[in-house]
Amino acid sequence: MALFFQVVLPIVAVFAAGFLLQRIRILDVKSLAAASIFIFMPALVFTTLYEASFNQGYTMIAIFAFLLLVAMILFVKVFARVFKWPESVESGAILSTAFMNGGNYGVPVILFSIGEAAMPYAIFLMVLQTMIMNVFGVYYASRSTSGFWRACKTVLKMPATYAAIIGVGLQALSINIPGSIYSTLTMLSDAAIPLMMVILGMQLASITSLSFNWQVILSAAGARMILSPLLAFLFIWLVPVDPMIGVVLVVVAAMPSAATTTIYAIEFDSEPDLVSSITLVTTLISIVTVTILLNVIT
Repeated sequence: MALFFQVVLPIVAVFAAGFLLQRIRILDVKSLAAASIFIFMPALVFTTLYEASFNQGYTMIAIFAFLLLVAMILFVKVFARVFKWPESVESGAILSTAFMNGGNYGVPVILFSIGEAAMPYAIFLMVLQTMIMNVFGVYYASRSTSGFWRACKTVLKMPATYAAIIGVGLQALSINIPGSIYSTLTMLSDAAIPLMMVILGMQLASITSLSFNWQVILSAAGARMILSPLLAFLFIWLVPVDPMIGVVLVVVAAMPSAATTTIYAIEFDSEPDLVSSITLVTTLISIVTVTILLNVIT
């Protein structure tokens, strides 16, 4: 129980703050979501990649991230074919299953449970996850309403994609950024994760109907909360990785659906109620599953 009070409860409390705010004073969540996507997240992506120093461990993290993405997408597609889900439902399920909350949930959990030494790996995985979501997440969020080519154009319009390219480029070229400019970017990046946590709570509070599609929700929740960490355990068993990196991979893989999926679902009107419902269920389940996992691995 000590890990619950030290790690899980403080994080859940921030979600609860956003939830209570939206219940007490209804705000425009879509506007906040747009601010997060177009201002705060690009700053976070840029500053993290600009400060990063890469080694073989980061390569293994990248390989794992892409393998897990493919596995989750294939899992949902199989279920979609078996149960004959429409394309919009399949897209919502992929959003909720393939992308875990490695940033505004996983990073604090790793910091509080493992320590500062694991933070570079956790931040890198979070940024990599953000970059993947900027491509695959936006595509699956927008394809059902916009068509394939318009979805591809939407991906190219996402500023975090260019923030990542510029951040890596400037870091590789060892170009120094003026302190006044970089302090502004740092201030925005520091606010990105708390803002997304509050937005998640607000979106959960905005759910007005409990008529959930339990077939989809339970399928997605099972993949996100059970299959994903099992695949992480399998990966670190088959592939030799640093023990600390292995712990980071397992913890992040066990996270609930990413808050960003809710933001994208709102932004592109891609089954937002379904995505929010899956996010709600997996977040509630994680209070128990993450506590159990932390007690096992620590």
